[in-house]
Amino acid sequence: MSVADIKAFADAAKADASLGESLKACLKMKELFALARENGFNFIEDELYPPNEPQFTEDQLSERLAKALLRA
Repeated sequence: MSVADIKAFADAAKADASLGESLKACLKMKELFALARENGFNFIEDELYPPNEPQFTEDQLSERLAKALLRA
């Protein structure tokens, strides 16, 4: 999955309230990956971290995942 695909998943979660709630409920990376797969997206974990720009916003993620993925 490319960074563009990760952004597409993040955008889909913004557009679909149910998907957004499911994303926010994910507490572990494996839960996020499973949710992505269920919705037709495949993640490579390394693409979620720097130097790539974050594709999710803090309000889209659980506090735990926000700390992991959005750290500076």
